[in-house]
Amino acid sequence: MTLKYEIHLFWSDEDECYIANVPDLEYCSAHGDTYEEALKEIQAAMGFWIDVQKERGYSIPEPKTWRYVPTKEELAVAKQAEAWLIENED
Repeated sequence: MTLKYEIHLFWSDEDECYIANVPDLEYCSAHGDTYEEALKEIQAAMGFWIDVQKERGYSIPEPKTWRYVPTKEELAVAKQAEAWLIENED
């Protein structure tokens, strides 16, 4: 059974990195220096979160929202935008 959850992924000036969290999985979050890294880390964190819940005998919440996984093309655009923002910082 594949559960699909919404992922919030955003840049944090305070933390100076991308932050990702899953609203339906309490306290499930990750970060990364790039959009792609944060996405990869949150996907791993979701798996760990679910495994720990199962080990402890807790139920796994059904997704209230859906998870959008960007295409390779969308990731490429995000990477270009990130590069542009870094170049044009100031």
